[in-house]
Amino acid sequence: MSDRVDLQEFVGAFVAEADELVGSANSLLLEIETANAAGASRPRAVRDLFRALHTLKGLAGMIGVEPIVEIAHVLESLVRTADRAGGSLRRAAVDVCLQGVAAIGERVRAVAEHRGPAAVPPALLEAIAAALAGDERGPSPPAPIVAAWDAKLGAGERQQLGAALQDGGHAWTVTFAPGEELAARGITIATVRAALGALGDILKVLPRATPGPPAGLAFDILLVSDAAAAVIADAAATSLERVVELRLPGVVAGPAPAAASAEPLLADIPELEDDAPVTLGRSLVRVELARLDDLQEQLSLLIVSRFRLDRELAAHAAAGHDVRKLREIAALQGRQLRDLRRAILRARMVRVAEVLEPLPLLVRSLARAAQKEVRLELDARDAELDKAVADRLLPALVHLVRNAVDHAIELPEERVARGKSRTGTVRVRCAALGGTHVELAVEDDGRGIDRAAIARRAGHAIGDDRDLLAALVQPGFSTRDIATRTSGRGLGMDIVKRIATEILGGELALVTAPGVGTVFTLRVPLTISVIEVFAFECGAQAFVVPVAAVDEIIELPADLATEPPRRRGERVPVRMLDCRGHAVPLLSLGTVLAIDPGDGARKAIVTRRAGEPVAFAVDRMLGRHEVVVRPIDDPLVRVPGISGATDLGTGRPTLVLDLGALDLSGRERPN
Repeated sequence: MSDRVDLQEFVGAFVAEADELVGSANSLLLEIETANAAGASRPRAVRDLFRALHTLKGLAGMIGVEPIVEIAHVLESLVRTADRAGGSLRRAAVDVCLQGVAAIGERVRAVAEHRGPAAVPPALLEAIAAALAGDERGPSPPAPIVAAWDAKLGAGERQQLGAALQDGGHAWTVTFAPGEELAARGITIATVRAALGALGDILKVLPRATPGPPAGLAFDILLVSDAAAAVIADAAATSLERVVELRLPGVVAGPAPAAASAEPLLADIPELEDDAPVTLGRSLVRVELARLDDLQEQLSLLIVSRFRLDRELAAHAAAGHDVRKLREIAALQGRQLRDLRRAILRARMVRVAEVLEPLPLLVRSLARAAQKEVRLELDARDAELDKAVADRLLPALVHLVRNAVDHAIELPEERVARGKSRTGTVRVRCAALGGTHVELAVEDDGRGIDRAAIARRAGHAIGDDRDLLAALVQPGFSTRDIATRTSGRGLGMDIVKRIATEILGGELALVTAPGVGTVFTLRVPLTISVIEVFAFECGAQAFVVPVAAVDEIIELPADLATEPPRRRGERVPVRMLDCRGHAVPLLSLGTVLAIDPGDGARKAIVTRRAGEPVAFAVDRMLGRHEVVVRPIDDPLVRVPGISGATDLGTGRPTLVLDLGALDLSGRERPN
């Protein structure tokens, strides 16, 4: 039996872990850069960055990806020097670290694609070495510190504590003594750290022996927080006497803190870092998306089988058989299928905040290239999306953010001349809508969109924001005469519209005001794989339409149920339908699709086109179902208004209609 281990089996786990660490490193570097601009330091972020790089080096070394090991090692040295110098990473060092992390990311992708990772560019190593030489400075002068902790803190921790006290902040020594009674209540050092971390910054946690008998263990916690002593004591599950405020210069307010005790530290207990990971009973399992896709495929087969079962039950009932017991079982199975579908959907969900993680680095790069000052604000809250939707949505968001920085945000001098701040703001907001959709808005405070200029480019008049959006999303349309690295190729907004409306079955809207700014809004479904639909017949053919796209379904009046006579080739006249006191255009869906004269239409499905209500006459409704949608990927058979296909248990494909995107050319338009 061979003792050799095939490390290739760990590649999947390596790629997933390394990708997260690269994203974390980029976020930390941007946080440090923002603090540098404000004249502050982020010692904790620097230490977190060092840990991320150290972990990346270890993971890459485990499977033998030497280029990543080499890059991570030299970046480690640079960040370690900054940590020892008080936790301040200079701007030049941040720039070269971002380049190094990007190089690591490229090599992680190469591993994921089973390609050999490229060797480390000598220019990158030289740039890191130059930054390291520029950062080879001695430690900062010791910050004023309280005697109780003077010998127990590193340079970065001393710097952070001294700065907090000099700025009028409050520092506390908090003593926590674990015991059986506290453990029975679920209170441990982990839960105390989490509670105190919510009140401020934990700089240090030191375990120590307590005098006996019986000998015990206590933890002294150095906390920077503006919370009251009573609140801190409650969070730490300790008495008020064990929460002692520290003051400069070396004066302790109140009794001597427990951290100054002469009792020796337990030799066999490692020092607890303030930012070590804390596990509070939560467990995670990494699952490849392909496995979740397989699971959903099995669900789709179950749903089709359920449709077949319903059809057979209906046939047996029509033949006079007693199927009441079978219907009870079928109803129970239907509820179980809905629960299974929700469980699978939850397993496929990812946080929108994770989807937006690449945007800060993108904005930084674009702003520097355009010599602009831009601040990105992300507000994703707790919204979640199906992974498949998230992957398709990110390119649209990238285009919108890119356009906001490149086109909308003015140069700093221009903004100041207009009475604005030098720094422009791009804000990406996300909110859940009714448990079935999410709304994402990309907003900027730039110059707005010039309707007159767009009208000249488009060659026709531009009325409201809907007309403006319709012009912007035309394929090949661009406001630039010369293509640059970021704009001018006429590809952006067309792609955004196709992703939002055709691929995801959502909506795209625009609001703009000259000199104030622009907001693009995308409303997309949480998932595009299993959706609720209304099934109906038009002529002899069945179709389905997503429930979310339907405003209401109404009975047609007798005088509108019959299509008026017309000559062959004549345009279909648009009739008007009274819908709750409002006149709504009515079109025969059979006539629009050229499959039926529309003589048997008895129902009308009210939907929206460009924000306005439109009714489509159909023959009869077949019910409401949950179906699995199969996308139509072949460009030769892709048609506007057909978003996919499904199976209702007949064995024949049933088309999924997007009524808002149907081609009405050659017919009188309802708006």
